[in-house]
Amino acid sequence: MNIFLTDNKLEAGCDEAGRGCLSGPVVAAAVILPKNFKALKINDSKQLTEKKRYELREYIEENALAWAIGVVNESEIDEINILNASFLAMHRAIDQLTLRPEFLIIDGNRFNTYQDIPHECIVKGDSKFVNIAAASILAKTYRDDWMEKLDQEYPAYNWKQNKGYPTKAHRLAIAEHGVTPYHRKSFRLLPEQLSLEL
Repeated sequence: MNIFLTDNKLEAGCDEAGRGCLSGPVVAAAVILPKNFKALKINDSKQLTEKKRYELREYIEENALAWAIGVVNESEIDEINILNASFLAMHRAIDQLTLRPEFLIIDGNRFNTYQDIPHECIVKGDSKFVNIAAASILAKTYRDDWMEKLDQEYPAYNWKQNKGYPTKAHRLAIAEHGVTPYHRKSFRLLPEQLSLEL
């Protein structure tokens, strides 16, 4: 895995987490790594155990030149759709960076240009570039922390476990208890055979 796409630019890797969830925000991270960064076992966050993700988060935060998190909540997702919300979360993360990147590499195949900074989209970028993988780890762990807090407010949906993803148990809880303020109303929360009163 390469650390960067470019050799001579201050480059930020960007990724998001939570796009396919029924509840909770979409969370993105932007990470600028130094040239001599030691990648250790950094990989796409989906390939790592939860324990490893949190260990690596600490290592990334200590060793990155700059990193930041951007969040777009459920009502914003419903308003602008999940694709635009993912781009906005990444823009918000880039906004928070203490260094201004000269180039962005984005996980996925689409992105809305951020100001005048050139970018490149890379499909499965989180398994090809260390700076995107680092962003995927930060986005995933910060979003998981968020869902664990929401779980304390609404324990019936087991967000501590499913993190808002459309598991069978999560859908059954929606059918039984209805929706919360944290559910994305623009998503199909239940399959056709289970009707839902909104």
